[in-house]
Amino acid sequence: MGLALMFLIWLITLVSTYFFVAKTWWLPAGASAAAAWIDGQFALTYVLMGIIFLAAQLSLGYIVWRYREQKSSPPVAYSHGNTTLEVLWTGLTFVVFVGLNLMGSRVWASQRFAPAEAGAVQVEVTGMQFAWYFRYPGPDGVYGKTSPKLMDPSSGGAGAVGLNMSDPAAKDDVVTGTMYLPVNREVDLSLRAVDVIHSFFVPPLRFKQDAVPGLNIHMHFKPTVIGEYEIACAELCGLGHYKMHGMVHVVSQEDFDKWLAAREAEK
Repeated sequence: MGLALMFLIWLITLVSTYFFVAKTWWLPAGASAAAAWIDGQFALTYVLMGIIFLAAQLSLGYIVWRYREQKSSPPVAYSHGNTTLEVLWTGLTFVVFVGLNLMGSRVWASQRFAPAEAGAVQVEVTGMQFAWYFRYPGPDGVYGKTSPKLMDPSSGGAGAVGLNMSDPAAKDDVVTGTMYLPVNREVDLSLRAVDVIHSFFVPPLRFKQDAVPGLNIHMHFKPTVIGEYEIACAELCGLGHYKMHGMVHVVSQEDFDKWLAAREAEK
C-alpha cells in the first residue's frame, strides 16, 4: 500500500508539473514594453517554487513508502520538532519571498510613481456597474470638469461620466465605450470608479490596477504590438460582473489620429 501511495503522489506531482513545463497553462503573448520583464519575473518565481514543490512532493512520496507500516517496524517515536530546522526553512522562505518582491518592485513602482514620458497619450478610465468608459482630453490636452450629479449611465458618452459641458475644457473631450491607443507610445492612464471597486485588467498588456471610488489613480504603460485585446474587470463588483468587459484597440499613430478626429467630428 505504501508503494502504491508513493507512486500515486509522484504521478500527480509529475503530471501537474508537465503542464507548466510545457506552458499549457501560461500567460498570453506580451504586447507591452514591460511584458518581457514581468514575464521573466513570473518565470523565475515558477522555477524557484517548482523546484521546492517537486522536492517536497517527491520527498513526501518517499517518506510515505519508507516509513510504511511493516511487521518489522520499530515502535513509534514522537518528535516535538527541531528548532534549528524551523529557523532554517523560515529564514530561507523569508529570503526568497522578500528577494522576489524586491526584484519585482522596480517595474511595479515605475508604472505608478515615475512620471509618464513626455507626449504620452492621456486617457481617463471610468468603471461603473457594469461598463467601462474612456475619456480623451482632446486637442487642448485638458480634461473638462465632471460632477456626480450629472452622471447618467443610461445616456452613454459624456453623460455617463458626468461631463460638465458648461466648462470650456469639456467641449473637445471625447468619451467612448471602446479604448483606442497608438502603438509604441506611452499611455498616461487615470483610473476612476463610480460606485464600487473595479479592476482594470488587460492580460496581454500585463496591466492590472484597481479602480477605487473617491481616488484618481495614475499609471502608465506602452503598448508595443498592434491588435485587439479584451478588458476584464478582475474584481467581483456585483451581479453583472460577468459582463463588465471591453476592448482595447492598439493601432498605428495614423489610425489613432483618424479615429480621434472622427469622434471629435461626431460631437
